[in-house]
Amino acid sequence: MSFKPASSSRAAVALVALTVLGACTMIPTYDRPGLPVADAFPQTGEAVSSASSNREAADLGWRDMFPDPVLRTLLRDALDNNRDLRIAALNVEAARASYRIQRSDFLPRLDAVATSTAQRTPDTLALPGAPEITRAYSASVAATAWEIDLWGRVRSLNQQALAAYLSRDETRRAAELSLIAEVANAYLTLRADQAALRLAQETVRSQERSVDLTRDLEAAGQVGRLDLRQAEIALRAAQSDLSLYGRRVAQDRNALVLLVGAPLSPEMSAALAAADTLPDDLGVRGLPAGAPSSLLERRPDIRAAEFDLIGANAGIGAARAAFFPRLSLTGSTGAASSALDDLFDTGATAWSFSPRIVLPIFNAGALRASLDRSELLTQVEVARYERTIQVAFREVADGLAGQATFEDQIAVEILRVEAGREALALATQRYEAGEDSYLAVLDAQRSVYGAEQALIRTRLGRLSNLVTLYKALGGGWTEAGLQADAALRD
Repeated sequence: MSFKPASSSRAAVALVALTVLGACTMIPTYDRPGLPVADAFPQTGEAVSSASSNREAADLGWRDMFPDPVLRTLLRDALDNNRDLRIAALNVEAARASYRIQRSDFLPRLDAVATSTAQRTPDTLALPGAPEITRAYSASVAATAWEIDLWGRVRSLNQQALAAYLSRDETRRAAELSLIAEVANAYLTLRADQAALRLAQETVRSQERSVDLTRDLEAAGQVGRLDLRQAEIALRAAQSDLSLYGRRVAQDRNALVLLVGAPLSPEMSAALAAADTLPDDLGVRGLPAGAPSSLLERRPDIRAAEFDLIGANAGIGAARAAFFPRLSLTGSTGAASSALDDLFDTGATAWSFSPRIVLPIFNAGALRASLDRSELLTQVEVARYERTIQVAFREVADGLAGQATFEDQIAVEILRVEAGREALALATQRYEAGEDSYLAVLDAQRSVYGAEQALIRTRLGRLSNLVTLYKALGGGWTEAGLQADAALRD
């Protein structure tokens, strides 16, 4: 694996290139808008300040973030095969080609031109002694309508095309980060639903034993028919959950196949089938938030919005330059002759030079309207850029809030499960001793089942929140962390 430069460094180089390109034009000076958010993320709870690493989350490669080998394989396959990501990459290449087309306007386009003309003049129009058919041959190198960029119009359009290309590249990177988060969440959801399915299977077996026991007791006259029906109701509810989670597991696998972009191998299918638990150590605990300003360099969607703003700002320069004269040159040099054999003889040299200047005089306000439109579009991009930052700030704040509270919630849910299991054991003892009805056992069973389901959902919520926070902080743009990359480079 080769070392990849930091995404923030590439963004900085791109911004410098755009600044240099915009010199000597009528493009307004670009000033990055201020952050329309607070200076710091809300710090809610111990989990935020006690992060396990002093590196920023964006510097944490996705292999470091997700140590689970099955998930790593799924992520690698998705990055190689996902069709949405492939479309995004092709869009980047298309934008790059558009930029190259626009950049070609800097230099004159030279064409080799060879012509042959034959013309017959009617007898009534021909001069005495003139041939009935005249021929002319020419071969030349010609430059057609090359615009001399006196006012920076071409440079402005070039900067606009470059900004569009860079924006598409950042959009592709954002799609890559989103894909990583989607695959991780789909895998976690599958494991959670498989854990719930396993719990439902265990509950069905337990309820079947309870029904058999209650039926024997009812036949012996020790319990009433009501107890038997209540046991059957609990069994049917567990069987319904069994069908529900079986359907969800199948749908989760279909979602993973779509995200990965290729059928799952037999080995991967077997590994996924065996992943029927949801431990808490599937992701790195505690992500350092950093400062809101770091999102400008880390979040590709924010960088894409800024490049869109820079492109719109360059459009103002092109609209301003349209008010001034446009000078273009057309010329050719070569040879011309009336006979093909004499085309390259001495004296057959021919050239032409045609400068052309166009000065706008009256266009019914079209140029003024074009400039107004460019300025309004720039204001739209400013608002869009600021809103992108606000959305990013909110996503990080939500993730930090979850990071600070999910641990406590999981601890409470574990205590709830333990208390429910103890209550079930006591209720069963009292029922078997004839001290209580079977209704108490059913209530205890439902409480334990509900508590174990809630624990699975809470663990899924914590892990999904961690994945979402990782993405919100700009993590996932590199496969290995920066420290690992540096070691590979050395």
